[in-house]
Amino acid sequence: MSIGIRLHDSAQGALKERAAFVRAQGFACVHLALSKTLAPEYMEPHMLTAGLADHVRHELDGLDIAVLGCYLQLATPDEKRWQANLAKYIAHLRMARWLGAGVVGTETDRPNLENRYDPAETHSEDALKLLIDRLCPVVEAAEKLGSVLAIEPVYTHIVSTPQRARRVLDAIHSPNLQIIFDPVNLLHGDNLDRRDAVMAEAMELLGDDIAVLHMKDYDAIAPDGGLHACAAGSGLMRYDEIFRFVREKKPFIHMTLEDTRPENAEQAREFCVRGLMG
Repeated sequence: MSIGIRLHDSAQGALKERAAFVRAQGFACVHLALSKTLAPEYMEPHMLTAGLADHVRHELDGLDIAVLGCYLQLATPDEKRWQANLAKYIAHLRMARWLGAGVVGTETDRPNLENRYDPAETHSEDALKLLIDRLCPVVEAAEKLGSVLAIEPVYTHIVSTPQRARRVLDAIHSPNLQIIFDPVNLLHGDNLDRRDAVMAEAMELLGDDIAVLHMKDYDAIAPDGGLHACAAGSGLMRYDEIFRFVREKKPFIHMTLEDTRPENAEQAREFCVRGLMG
């Protein structure tokens, strides 16, 4: 099992220093967001060159890149913003090929200019149709470049449930579109009483297309129904069936930690190791 971490959650420092730190903590791969580990301008297409890819690989010194993050709004109604975001997605897909990254990861956000969560609007059929329309050219680019785009379902986003994620996969119908499975992101105060059923649905409906797992926990419910995230193993989430799924169906999948701090990352990694050992 390749357990990793978001590199921007590591101790502060240059790219090489961050890589050395997480390697010393026992991690084998990373979720890499160039804008957060280098500088914000590294989201821009003109910055993403083969030379930069060589530099990043050298600095990571053997750490695999499980996910190259490009978390930009897909379903924005602003056409100019969408064209700019599309160019960034394509540049990241090309960069992923040069880097040897597993997937380019993203979420599906909300269909308004403010990226504001309105349940009726966000979970509507119109929002899902807009998202699918926006995804088509991104996935076409992934196919041409030999890269994979992976979308991450989140309860407060357009792809809010395993069922909606399955509809998107079936509509796009491409092997270059896969899923990042973050169990906690599929939960909310509205469905927490169905937690185990939601997890079972996700593994049943999406299992064949899950490319990466994001591992975190939750320890409280906010007044708006959102869950307060924390490091894996430090909250209320039950991972028994998910670990079983990984052991039986995805034994070498990349599993990256989220919402850790440098002082608790090793503990979270050890929690995952124990779970995977059964």
